[in-house]
Amino acid sequence: MRISVEGLACRRGERLLFRDLSFALASGEALVVTGRNGAGKSSLIAMLAGRLTPAAGEIRTEGIGEATLAEVANHVGHKEGLKASLTAEENLAFAGAMLGRPRLSPREALARVGLARAADLPAGYLSAGQRRRVALARLFVSRRPLWLLDEPTSALDAASQARLAEVMQGHLAEGGLIIAATHAPLGLEGTKTLSIDAHVPGVDMPGGAEGERA
Repeated sequence: MRISVEGLACRRGERLLFRDLSFALASGEALVVTGRNGAGKSSLIAMLAGRLTPAAGEIRTEGIGEATLAEVANHVGHKEGLKASLTAEENLAFAGAMLGRPRLSPREALARVGLARAADLPAGYLSAGQRRRVALARLFVSRRPLWLLDEPTSALDAASQARLAEVMQGHLAEGGLIIAATHAPLGLEGTKTLSIDAHVPGVDMPGGAEGERA
């Protein structure tokens, strides 16, 4: 699988968040998107997930047949998107039914993120870090090659961040792709980096070269 983005621009209302953004990513590669708050990192992830329409530019894919990019992507946004009244297992069962392409059962996915014992607890009773891990467990209930992650380490302690880095590295080793918007290091080796600040109108920032390796 390969993703090519050329000349992408994002407008929210009357505000142009970024423009002329380009990058390419192939199987086994990860792209870390950095930038200041409000620069458009979350909007870029939402565009790739099919939830926002670009103001300009193209997003092209290879190797996914007739599927859309959204149909081969697992998206974990900045907000967990969990139903507080449903248990952790029920939230993942719902996500799995919506996403299709079964991979792990909800309980197996929770075990992957170290939350096996929380399967029967309502999401509303979980801590912020636990809710984040339930959201990340959605990555394992559906077999999709592209992971789109918005601040994936938010609310995670050091041990959970290390666990996340391990499973992300495993996903890349299996030929998956990862695009992550983040303020914090992800602990991945050989990632590409993209500074979105370099594409914000009126902001002169150093760096931002596409394809730069971390």
